[in-house]
This record gives sequence, C-alpha cells and structure tokens, in this order.
Amino acid sequence: MTMGTVLALTGAALAVILAGMGSAYGVGIAGQAASGVVSEDPSKFAKVLIIQLLPGTQGIYGLLVGFIALSKIGILNGAPAELSTATGLLILAACLPIALVGLVSAMHQGKTAVSAVGIVAKKPDQFGKAMLFPAMVETYAILALLVSILAINGVPV
Repeated sequence: MTMGTVLALTGAALAVILAGMGSAYGVGIAGQAASGVVSEDPSKFAKVLIIQLLPGTQGIYGLLVGFIALSKIGILNGAPAELSTATGLLILAACLPIALVGLVSAMHQGKTAVSAVGIVAKKPDQFGKAMLFPAMVETYAILALLVSILAINGVPV
C-alpha cells in the first residue's frame, strides 16, 4: 500500500469520524432536552424526536463521503489503487469540508435543536417554526457535502 492510499484512507476516516462525532454530540444534547419535555408531556414525543434527529444528518453525510472516497480508491471492490502521494493528498483534502463543517455544524445544530425543543415544550403549535432554526444550520453541512463529493469525483485516479 502506498503513502497516497494511506492519505486517501485517512481522509475517508476523518470524514466519518469527525462528522459522526459532531452528530453524536448534537443528537445527544438535543436528546437531553427532548427527554425533559417528554417526561412532562409524553404527547410531544414525536415532535421533539424529529427535532432531536436533525443533527444526525452530518454523520450520515460524513459516512456517504467516506464510502465515495473508499469506492474511488478501490477499497470497496477489494483492489485498492496504488495512489501517488499527490493523489492521496487530493482525496484527503476533498474529504475535509464535510469532516470539519460536519463536526462544527452538527454541534451547533444540536444547540439550536435544544432551543427548538424548548419552543415545542411551551408552544407545540409552533413546531414548524421551531424546525426552521436548526434546519438553517443544516444548509452549511449540505454545502460542505456537495463540495466534498464534487472534489472527490474530480480527482483523477
């Protein structure tokens, strides 16, 4: 296995690990707030669960980019390419947008989801408006996902 292949694998791993860590944190803190609401009013379970799940998407995006990178370098078909160091660095760099933005945006989306759960706790009829606040944070994760996908696909192997 070449240094380029190792660098590309590192990029795939970082996309999955960092975006997944951010999602775990975001879903965790939103879940704490949601649990408090459900303990007071179990009828709000479905609404707060949906809000809690929003920060989990960054982990999915990181996993998707990880799979795309692994496919690009041939790991998924059992025949990894012998990548040059430059190509490996390009794939590593292509994975960084979703790795870093996924980490940070999921954490902030979790914090915003906590506030949205508070809205639903006090005014359940405002669920649609409450969803918009954490959804706005999602925009940046989607942009990072697109950049990572386009960059990986643009790397010649």
